[in-house]
This record gives sequence, structure tokens and C-alpha cells, in this order.
Amino acid sequence: MRAWNKPAKLALSAAMLALANFGIIDTAGAGETIWRFDNVSQIGRFKVVSEGQPNIIDSPIGKALKFNGKDESLFISGRPLVGAKTFTIEVIFRPDGGAFQQRFMHIAETDPKTGLDALPDGTSDPNPRFMFEVRIVGNSWYLDAFVNSKSGSKPLAFPAKLHPIGLWYAVEQTYDGKTYRSYVNGILEGEADVAFTPHGNGHVRVGARMNRIDHFNGAIAEARFTDLALSPAQFLVVPH
Repeated sequence: MRAWNKPAKLALSAAMLALANFGIIDTAGAGETIWRFDNVSQIGRFKVVSEGQPNIIDSPIGKALKFNGKDESLFISGRPLVGAKTFTIEVIFRPDGGAFQQRFMHIAETDPKTGLDALPDGTSDPNPRFMFEVRIVGNSWYLDAFVNSKSGSKPLAFPAKLHPIGLWYAVEQTYDGKTYRSYVNGILEGEADVAFTPHGNGHVRVGARMNRIDHFNGAIAEARFTDLALSPAQFLVVPH
């Protein structure tokens, strides 16, 4: 079962919550979307194209997908938080080491002129996007969160804030209309003010950057997307 802090129960009916546990609906009517990474064919209400063969494994909250850090990722045929002016993005995941630079979730706006979600090469492109990344340092990692929109962009990465690899974590990024923040297990990593323009339609790649570089070595169990800036007391938690 999902691990919630009590204030995070956002007016879902029992039936909707039961369906969300199986990753088969987006709870958009409640201002949130829940994705369970327990299969490679459908995430939420979106079809998935699997590249490589991510393995289904157990996690503290149920099934999860394990990525090999080389050639495995999921391309999801839609995206959450279209039009949202504020947001919270949460992921329950386990980094397992490997290459220094890894992207584990890239939420992109599709360029309506080119039809591209990202430039074919490199890590800098104009597309509005949310990013979750890790940097591996020995047997530790640190979070790199990034937001880009038509009116501003901001990375939040703090190399001194290291965490052990091989454990399950909940990571979060929020925006309240002024300040962008990142967290690990509900503890603030850092914050900065940034202008933000709501994103349009697009797609998501999990386990790599959208253009199939910087693959993630680790596992992902769940993501939650909310069109409000939640407080740490409302975040998902990993049971121990």
C-alpha cells in the first residue's frame, strides 16, 4: 500500500484510491495524478513504449521498475501538470550508483513547431520541462532538480547534501507561484525564486533523458503530481 502522511489525503473517494493503487487512473479531478510503476505497458491513463527490459521488482510500497543505467527507459505518451501554475512533483525511487550524471524523470512540453520534446543531442534545449536527476559520488548521491518554462529556469543541486545509494527515498520539487524548492524525504535541500509559465502538452521519459542519454541505474515505484505546492507534512513517505 502507498505510504501517506495523513494531511496528504486529498479528498479521493475510496473507489478512486483503490484504482490509483493499481496505477490505472489519473485522479485529475482531485487536482492530483498518481502513477504506479508496476508494469511497462500503461502508466496512469497513458500508453507506454518500453525501451530495453526494465525488471519488475518489490519495493516498500509494492511493485517497482528497475532500470539498468545503460539502455532501459519508458516513454509515456502524455504528461501531467499541463496548465498548472503551481505544482508538487514527488517520486519514490532507489538510486543504485553508476555513472556520475543520471536523469530519472524528464517531463517535457512538446514544441508545437517541430514536434520535438527535446533536441536530439546534448542536455540543453529550449523546451519547457521538469527534471529529476541524480549525481553519483562514490557510494552516495545528491539530487538535481530543474524547472524550465518560457519565463525562467532554475536548477537546484547541492553537492554537499549527500545520501547513501541503495536505499529508497521520496524526492520532491514544489512551486508556490514564486519560490521553487527541492526536498529529499521531506527535508528541504534548497530553494530559489523563479518566474514560471505553465506548461503545455507533451510527454514523459522515465529512466533517461528524453533524447535517450544519461540513463538511470536504480528503481522507481511511484510518482505523484499535484497542482498545488504541498507542504512537507503532506508529502508521500517511504515506510520503514
